[in-house]
Amino acid sequence: MKYSNYIGVGAAVLLIVACFLPWAYYPDIDKTFTGFFSEKNIYGKPGKFLVVLAILAIVLFLLPKVWAKRANLLLSALLIAFSIKSFLLFASCYQGTCPEKRIGIFLMLIAPIIVAISAILPRGKTEN
Repeated sequence: MKYSNYIGVGAAVLLIVACFLPWAYYPDIDKTFTGFFSEKNIYGKPGKFLVVLAILAIVLFLLPKVWAKRANLLLSALLIAFSIKSFLLFASCYQGTCPEKRIGIFLMLIAPIIVAISAILPRGKTEN
């Protein structure tokens, strides 16, 4: 595809933005979690790892090298796996309380899939 690299960069930027948006609202403690905040840091900060991987994906999308396109495939698979793990962690019910899922968690789940599709369909012109 002609614009797959630009679509991939846009999806990676969307993933970075999604890490700052609200992911889930927990009514029992009356707090909204994001990719960088969870109560007493019990879920960690998956936004840090996702942002680092998204920045690496942007760099690899912009490099016209064959090895960069191959490395981007691996990186996009890591992004998908970690976003699924984070989705299950933040959106699952515990002790009879289910959090309300917010827009950020859905964007965090969809953006890596778009990054992976863009990595599978790289632009034709590459250097060895």
